[in-house]
Amino acid sequence: MSNAVVTLRKGAGRTLKQGGPWIYDNEIESIMGSFEDGDIVLVHDFDGYPLGRGFINRNSKLTVRMMTRNCDTEVDEAFIHMRVQNAWEYRKKVMDDISSCRVIFGEADFLPGIVVDKFADVLVVESLALGIDRFKVMIVDILKELMEKDGIHIRGVYERSDAKVREQEGMERRKGFIGEPFDTKVEIVENGVRYYVDVKDGQKTGFFLDQKYNRRAVAKLCKGARVLDCFTHTGSFALNAGIAGAKHVTGVDASELGVAQARENAALNGLEDRVEFICEDVFDLLPRLEKQGEKYDVVILDPPAFTKSRSSIKKAVKGYREINLRGMKLVKDGGYLATCSCSHFMDQELFTKTIGQAAQNVHKRLRQVEFRTQAPDHPILWGAGDSYYLKFYVFQVCGEK
Repeated sequence: MSNAVVTLRKGAGRTLKQGGPWIYDNEIESIMGSFEDGDIVLVHDFDGYPLGRGFINRNSKLTVRMMTRNCDTEVDEAFIHMRVQNAWEYRKKVMDDISSCRVIFGEADFLPGIVVDKFADVLVVESLALGIDRFKVMIVDILKELMEKDGIHIRGVYERSDAKVREQEGMERRKGFIGEPFDTKVEIVENGVRYYVDVKDGQKTGFFLDQKYNRRAVAKLCKGARVLDCFTHTGSFALNAGIAGAKHVTGVDASELGVAQARENAALNGLEDRVEFICEDVFDLLPRLEKQGEKYDVVILDPPAFTKSRSSIKKAVKGYREINLRGMKLVKDGGYLATCSCSHFMDQELFTKTIGQAAQNVHKRLRQVEFRTQAPDHPILWGAGDSYYLKFYVFQVCGEK
């Protein structure tokens, strides 16, 4: 613990005072006292008013990430235990199934820079900030202890701190076991669907838990339906449709690894006869299906983030408009379109406007069934804009008649 003091410039720290968790490099007037990058420092407003404590890293544009708004609070093992326990108790309260869920969601759980996902009896950790990296093993140990008290034995922990953003923190990418090695192919059950999760080589931490309830919402529309699931990844929406009784489902993804895993998951659920997967670029496939006169009862669009920065929003809008336009054309009159964006920079207003433009361009009327966001194990912290990233619409698509 350092007693160094970071003082903000006059007029700076507006987002911090609205509940935001970060102080940017250009908001700082001075740093007084001795410290090392990664240390906990005191934060004062320009006039000396205490704003809390956070950890500092001068290698990052996010120079201070706040841990507490109380300058008198020591960020020690007792403090970390309190934060981790609060996160776990919250999941037990808001989720109807904690067999697989996000246990810690960084800033939204007041533990900035760290994500922990639970897949059955395995934890996967992603640590993206220097200060929190020092607490990583402590956080894991506390979680294991808390879960053991609830009768949940964790057989292994795997670290997936291999994102490029670590380099911006002056850290090396890291991937490997925390503790004893174990079989990294993990079987989970979500919404009654079985999956193999590859925690070692799968995308991000191995599986996207945030769409859990959205998959369930779409599944109920798929009974007896012909379904097209675009950007299927490891087949999650497609398999939910299959389990719900779809007549036939086609899942599409450009990743051969993803498609291979999706086929394996279909076999695991005994759905190979009704759920097929093809490896193709969705942008190439949709126009071809349209030319062939194909029509579906339900079309699902779950693309990766088309933009990860403000500078590429225009290009992203074009991509979202294109796939939604093509998707609507492939929906039978009176059928359903599920469409989403997982980019924080594509905000709800812009995403809604883009879908509306696509509908106008293809002369379709949209009847909104529901609007959803990420599952509550990925809480949205007001003031921390990037914690709200998933926008999910279900529409009935109606023609001109």
